[in-house]
Amino acid sequence: MAIKNLLRRLDLTTLHLFLAVYEEGTLTRAAEREAIAVSAASKRLLELEQTIGATLFQRNARGMTLTPAGETLLHHARRVMRDIENIGIELAGHASGVRGYVRMMANLSAIVEFLPEDLRAFQLQHERVKLDLEERPSGGVVEAVDDSLADLGICSGEADTRDLHVAHYRHDSLILVMRDDHPLAGRASVAFAETLDGDHVGLHAASSINARTHLAARQAGKALRLRIHVPGFDAVCRMVQAGMGVGVLPLKVYQLMGRPLGLIGAPLEDEWSERSLILVVRDVEALSPVSRLLFDHLRSIEAAEASTTQSTPNTPPAAA
Repeated sequence: MAIKNLLRRLDLTTLHLFLAVYEEGTLTRAAEREAIAVSAASKRLLELEQTIGATLFQRNARGMTLTPAGETLLHHARRVMRDIENIGIELAGHASGVRGYVRMMANLSAIVEFLPEDLRAFQLQHERVKLDLEERPSGGVVEAVDDSLADLGICSGEADTRDLHVAHYRHDSLILVMRDDHPLAGRASVAFAETLDGDHVGLHAASSINARTHLAARQAGKALRLRIHVPGFDAVCRMVQAGMGVGVLPLKVYQLMGRPLGLIGAPLEDEWSERSLILVVRDVEALSPVSRLLFDHLRSIEAAEASTTQSTPNTPPAAA
């Protein structure tokens, strides 16, 4: 395949058409969506296949489905379109005075516990940088960064990070949260196995906390008695407050949300209750200047805080 010839054929109109055929399932609907004649669309697609030297779609009675070559082009076409979109966003930002744009994805723990203050500290130093933050489960964060949907991500240290570059971000602890009339409420600490005869309020199935608690229950030889799954930490606290069971939350989340509701927190004695949050990027050296600034800021902020704490020691707040 001649690379220069391929580049001439891979114009944005042809890539838009290719994506439309994949999404619509037929050439007719794709041509209508892209506002071009069916004959012109067919010609473009045929020329693209001839240039690549492979068939991109399998034609059948139900429509058009991707071949393996088509799957490969789909992956790259989506990335190209995202890059084009981001060029527009970043250039528009420069036109309005914004001097950089960073796309981030993070799990719920990072967003609730640490990122508000950490990102605020960054923006105090870089006021004209625009940040776009989206919440996803840890596995979704890794997938998004790997697919170039985000410049950097924050996820659980236990996540499968594929071949991404990894750096430590923050450490946190998981604790048991319960009502003050629960039998375990007076304990200084609790082993997770002691909670398995009662009901639990669980986070959504894709969360790392959900995975940790289910695994711990299996290792204890019991099933986790989940009374309800909820989408977020605030919902866990409200369900626990209403008497639906106990919950497992990060310590800082309990301090922010659970304690004001009158809930009791007890540290978990299990080793898995101590966990890390990590930064993931595709390639540190390939980051834009502002993305690299944010990456360096986030990976160094915990160490900076620890240094400050050692200089002015104090007693950390208890769980309950």
